[in-house]
Amino acid sequence: MRNGVREVFEETEEVGAAFGIPPLTKELLGEDPPSGRTLAAGPLGTPQLALYCSSMAVHRALCSAGFGPDQVLGVSFGEIAALTAAGVFTLTEGARIACLLARQLARCEGGMTVLDAGEDATRELLRASCRTDLAVACVNGPGETVVSGPLPDLRALEELAGRRGVTASRLRLPFASHHPSLTGPADAFAAAIGPLAAHQARLPVLSAVRGGPYGPGDDVRRGLADCLVHPVRMPPVLRRAAAGRAVFVEAGTGRALTRNIRQILPPGTATAHAPLAEPAFPWPPPRSGSANHPSPSALWSHHDDHPYRAAR
Repeated sequence: MRNGVREVFEETEEVGAAFGIPPLTKELLGEDPPSGRTLAAGPLGTPQLALYCSSMAVHRALCSAGFGPDQVLGVSFGEIAALTAAGVFTLTEGARIACLLARQLARCEGGMTVLDAGEDATRELLRASCRTDLAVACVNGPGETVVSGPLPDLRALEELAGRRGVTASRLRLPFASHHPSLTGPADAFAAAIGPLAAHQARLPVLSAVRGGPYGPGDDVRRGLADCLVHPVRMPPVLRRAAAGRAVFVEAGTGRALTRNIRQILPPGTATAHAPLAEPAFPWPPPRSGSANHPSPSALWSHHDDHPYRAAR
């Protein structure tokens, strides 16, 4: 795994340098790797490049261990890694896309808050708050929804949620996302990545924003840009990805998506693993592709994942 991390980060160093990001390999593989907060304090694009490269390193390690996916599911920022893993973009092109997205995220003023409430209850809170500039950004599961919008409005919503006994946690992110007002940054991002050639995918790529797979004639660059303005809805896309018996493997550094899967899908219809968060994860895994061990689907976490929740 360490060799895979080193290879991925070294192969993308030149891209990072073009965006003013120093090499990250030595720090990340050192005795005291930097935290998400430390990475966020670095040059613009540092956390996005680190997250993208980490996901691709996990993907390579899984494939080397015989656990390659038969489909990939990208969740928000994770669509970049998903499309790269499917061969639509090269590793360095994906790194460039991640850095270009970081430039636009810097223009997305506001923030994001996780509510321990389902979508219907969240929308009721939004109506009661009378804060019309807030929007549902991510429906992570039956009891968890993310709201995006201006910081004063989020504070008002959080106070209302507290009075009603609903836990609200601000994500430690200096931007909003999945908000309909962000058409300017979305269009600028689409224009910036427009010159990059999109190759035919080697395996199906599902999008939690689109609600299903990209088709042969779909513009994946526009799809990536749409992640800035359209919401993530995990339940329907997971049910579609898990048609039949399925194994999900979270190709990232956390386990939030694995937890969402276990909450959304009925027991016995799917299993989910987060290799970097599960010491007992089988490296190499049991033989896949059989009735007992179907080929897995890989998932890539989004940039508003739970490790970024701010303390309250």
